[in-house]
Amino acid sequence: MNFIDGEILCVDKPVGWTSFDAVKRIRGSLVRRLGVRKIKVGHAGTLDPLASGVMLICTGRATRRIEELQAGVKVYEADLALGATTPSFDLETEIDATYPTDHITRAAVETALAGFVGTIEQIPPAYSACKIEGTRAYEFARKGEEVALRPKTLVIDSIELLEYSSTAIRIRVACSKGTYIRALARDIGQALGSGAHLTALRRTRVGDYDITDALTIAQAAELIKCVQIEMPETAADGGARG
Repeated sequence: MNFIDGEILCVDKPVGWTSFDAVKRIRGSLVRRLGVRKIKVGHAGTLDPLASGVMLICTGRATRRIEELQAGVKVYEADLALGATTPSFDLETEIDATYPTDHITRAAVETALAGFVGTIEQIPPAYSACKIEGTRAYEFARKGEEVALRPKTLVIDSIELLEYSSTAIRIRVACSKGTYIRALARDIGQALGSGAHLTALRRTRVGDYDITDALTIAQAAELIKCVQIEMPETAADGGARG
C-alpha cells in the first residue's frame, strides 16, 4: 500500500469516538510506520460521537477525493424513541417533553415515513456543527442561546421500517450528503402527532463502501503496522509538507 500517494481506509467508527479521534489514531499509526513528521489524513463525512459505522479515512493524495466520496449515498440504521423529545434530538441531552403514543399505529408510521422520501427541506439541529457567522451552532445551543438555522435541501432515497412498536421504531434510511438523522427523528415525531428522538445510529454504507468491508480502528492500525509499504521517491518531501 502507498499511503502517501493515497489510500482509502473503510473503518467502523465506534460509539464514543469523534470523527477526529478516528483520524488522529490513523494519522499517528501512519506517522510512526512511515517515519515522517506528518501526512495528510482526512475523513469523508462526519459521524457524531453517539453514532457508529462506516467512516472513510483518506490518506495522502487520496484526500483530494474527499468531496467526491462525501457525495455518495449514505445508508443508516436508526433507533427512534417515540413520545419524547430532547433539545439535541438524541441522547446528548435529557428529555424535555413527553407526548402520547397510544394513537400511533404501524400504518401511521409507514405513512409518515413515506412523506419524507424524495427531495425535502430539513432544518439542521441546533446541536450541530453548522456555522452561524463563523461559530458552530452547538456552541450557542450548549450555552442555552437560541439558534436559528436555515432549512437545507436534501434527498431521501428510501426509508424502510425495520421494527415497530407504539413507543419505538427502527428504520433504515438511504440519503444524500448533509442529512441529519437526528433532525429526521424530530420531524417523524412531529408527523406522528407526537415526539421522537434518536437513541442509536449506525451508518452501514457510504457510496460503494459497506459496513461488511469495514475494519475496526484497531484492525486498521494493525494493517498499517504490518502491511507492505510502497514509498514513492518523494515520500520524505511529501510527508514533511503534510
